[in-house]
Amino acid sequence: MKVGVLALQGAFGLHERVLNRLGVAAVQVRTPEELAEVDRLVIPGGESTAISKLLDANGLADPLADRLAHGLPVLGTCAGMILLAAEVADGYPGQRCFGAVDVTVMRNGYGRQSDSFSAPVAVQGWDSAFPGVFIRAPVVESAGAGVEVLAELDGVPVLCRQGGAVVSSFHPELADDDRIHRWFVEQE
Repeated sequence: MKVGVLALQGAFGLHERVLNRLGVAAVQVRTPEELAEVDRLVIPGGESTAISKLLDANGLADPLADRLAHGLPVLGTCAGMILLAAEVADGYPGQRCFGAVDVTVMRNGYGRQSDSFSAPVAVQGWDSAFPGVFIRAPVVESAGAGVEVLAELDGVPVLCRQGGAVVSSFHPELADDDRIHRWFVEQE
């Protein structure tokens, strides 16, 4: 299995490092040709507006939309969640949303950089909490009926799945815990 990490902007190197630590063949994706070669994709945190514009500039937006529509398993963290959402409540005009997960999100919903925090996240079926790192994180305002909420923080979804698409408000690549990445590469 070859897992791609969208390497246009953001913390892609940290995701790649976690995947390599798990023994997974991780490759950076910057072109449609590289995207065509991967079996799964991670869309990292960073700046959703910048990533969206770089997807367009690199000719990746349409090929990514096509791969997602055909069931490409994807993990979107923070900005990745915003890009994979069905709607961005406070998005800019023309905000790109791939609609892989039927959630409405608000960018930076937990506040500015100075409002960043860590909190234990209880994931369904796990024996111990995951150390969630929230940095300018999006807030899920609503989740559609087909969305499986895997974890909440104070009653708000922070880890969701719909089909092969998984999104998190927090940054699992910043935790000293590889369970989310391991689970993502092992899911059917």
